[in-house]
Amino acid sequence: MKAVCWHGATDVRVDTVPDPKILNPRDAIVKITSTAICGSDLHLFNGYIPTMEKGDILGHEFMGEVVELGSAVNNVKVGDRVVVPFTIACGNCYFCNTDLWSLCDNSNPNGWLAEKIMGHSPSGLFGYSHIFGGYAGGQAEYARVPFADVGLFKIPDGLTDDQVLFLTDIFPTGYMAAENCHIKPGDIVAVWGCGPVGQFAIRSAFMFGAERVIAIDRVPERLQMAKEYGRAEVLNYEEVDVGEVLKEMTGGRGPDAVIDAVGLEAHGNDLMGLYDRVKQELRLEPDRPTALRNAIVACGKGGHVSVAGAYGGFLDKFPMGAAMNKALTFKMGQTHVHRYLRPLLERIQNGEIDPSFIITHRLPLEQAPHAYEIFKHKKDNCIKVVLKP
Repeated sequence: MKAVCWHGATDVRVDTVPDPKILNPRDAIVKITSTAICGSDLHLFNGYIPTMEKGDILGHEFMGEVVELGSAVNNVKVGDRVVVPFTIACGNCYFCNTDLWSLCDNSNPNGWLAEKIMGHSPSGLFGYSHIFGGYAGGQAEYARVPFADVGLFKIPDGLTDDQVLFLTDIFPTGYMAAENCHIKPGDIVAVWGCGPVGQFAIRSAFMFGAERVIAIDRVPERLQMAKEYGRAEVLNYEEVDVGEVLKEMTGGRGPDAVIDAVGLEAHGNDLMGLYDRVKQELRLEPDRPTALRNAIVACGKGGHVSVAGAYGGFLDKFPMGAAMNKALTFKMGQTHVHRYLRPLLERIQNGEIDPSFIITHRLPLEQAPHAYEIFKHKKDNCIKVVLKP
């Protein structure tokens, strides 16, 4: 089969690789009909996530048709259309049983490796380095899905791939980011980053009852999408002092909640942003926390800080004094996708949201290297790419 494989920093190729096989009675094989490039895939593409190996298959946002089932899988049948959560969960451990699916104790076969870095291992993830299990990803023609009796989610007739593909990751991720803000009627929420996750966080914040959402980015087409589709007020951080403007927009109080939808490759146009970039390029700092710093400092007293952007290591110059003395509450994590599949599907079916608004490019799988380039460099107004095997 054809698959998008990592060969080193900024080097992805479409290779011919062996077809996946059933390895466990709880496995399924899915013929992929749609897959996407996620913003967190760029962290792999740029070489900032360790333990990647040449030939690793990328991708964790994918859906398709079931073509083969292990003997223990009875929740779906061959021929069903399914979406696949990017977090892999066993369904039986303490964390799965308490609805904390991305913390599954049993789905990361390299848990010992994650423990060395994080103390405890989160769940396995598709196509996201050997720290998270070394699973082959879904930017391919076929994928093996472990724990398929828990992970595969059947899609009802009448919905297109474009409408449901993002149930695999970015729609639940944006939704959980907003949920973690504990939004009350009348609240003002500020979202750093108007990429795909930020766009869904904006829409979701309004679903939870926010009165105003203020979106921060520097890319004009992303700001326009946040304004047009998300009804957000927008700020370009290259044109204004975001912290000062947020004070003006909130009567001096600051936002009630802030969302970091950027993560470890945040850009900054000040001295601290340059400091982060230099240290990361020299591998003296694994993550650039520019957006998170700004969000913490801008957040109003007693507010909530929600982190949806991916981080992989340690942060420098973290404003712990601001966080502690303003009594901020932090909540974050890889998304518990399984928790949100059914309620978010219902919102799509009810016409509350059509997630396909985020798609700017649809390309064949063979053009994945080009897709990564335009997505990384924001060329051709690229915000979200869907690849079609």
